[in-house]
Amino acid sequence: QVQLVESGGGLVQAGGSLRLSCAASGLTFRYYAMSWFRQAPGKERQFVAAISQGGGITNYADSVKGRFTISRDNAKNTVYLQMQSLKPEDTAVYYCAADFGNSNSASLSEYDYWGQGTQVTVSS
Repeated sequence: QVQLVESGGGLVQAGGSLRLSCAASGLTFRYYAMSWFRQAPGKERQFVAAISQGGGITNYADSVKGRFTISRDNAKNTVYLQMQSLKPEDTAVYYCAADFGNSNSASLSEYDYWGQGTQVTVSS
């Protein structure tokens, strides 16, 4: 049974930082590109960042470029999202997702597995 479990969310002031983690089990992690998406209340789920199977290729939404960094540790079956200079508009539930292959896609439909999400709230 595949599980993706996010952690690290919380409440932070604008300008602050958080690091999210997503621990994967039940799959061969190194075969999957991994991504982070987010969903704010009343809005559609949107792409945040993606990382290739080996970690050498990353892709970011324009809204987070230069502020967020995605990374992975294949030995620990974990993907991370380091978030800096957080803004109130970053407030959302953050989800990690796994895509068998190496597409680094921004499209939700490409992803095979999803976590349950972790709440990030940025106060002004």
